[in-house]
Amino acid sequence: MPEKKSPEPQRAFLALVRGRVQGVAFRYEARSLARSLGLKGWIRNLDDGGVETWAEGPESAVNRYRAWLDKGPPGARVDSVDLSERPPCGVYPSFTVEY
Repeated sequence: MPEKKSPEPQRAFLALVRGRVQGVAFRYEARSLARSLGLKGWIRNLDDGGVETWAEGPESAVNRYRAWLDKGPPGARVDSVDLSERPPCGVYPSFTVEY
């Protein structure tokens, strides 16, 4: 009898992305990717020109989203990603762009 595969560990982080990340569809591309990966959370512009995002879900999906943040969409220039690991909270029904 095949072994039952245990569910993938859940992971979450809060990240602050700096560089040319506003006016380049960063939030919308991030939302599209996050949703395709099955992640929950949000992304929003900050007054100082940065972007902040919360993402949670299966570890492999969170890792793929995290890697994408290093480059962003075409036209973006990511200078830094300040990431803080957090425990998943499970309160977000989907991944949204906040205003």
